[in-house]
Amino acid sequence: MTVNPFPNYIAGTWVAGNDAAPNINPSDLNDTIGDYAQANTNQTVEAIEAATVAFPKWRETSPLVRFEALDRIGSEILARVEELGDMLAREEGKTLSEANAEAHRAGHLFKFFAVSLEDAILPHCHSHGGN
Repeated sequence: MTVNPFPNYIAGTWVAGNDAAPNINPSDLNDTIGDYAQANTNQTVEAIEAATVAFPKWRETSPLVRFEALDRIGSEILARVEELGDMLAREEGKTLSEANAEAHRAGHLFKFFAVSLEDAILPHCHSHGGN
């Protein structure tokens, strides 16, 4: 059986680590989900620096752009609940119903935080006295 390698995502590029660690299904020790890249010190520093550079751009995005990103992520998760639930069950050894519920909750959390930006997007909609 071929085991899929899973690289790290650093500064917009998929990067193999110097080493990899297997992720084994705790419910079936014969089921290796994949080999996950282990970052070395230089890759860790590079990832931290990339995040530090990217943060000011995200911080300057408008509430509407943030709303749209969070809402799209929530919608994608909700559209893929069963697929994500299957992955969670394999990775964490959860029951399928518990894993599906976790994926469902995650999608709704993204939607919740998207809606929490409503005051920043439409502050005029919350005026008092109906004016």
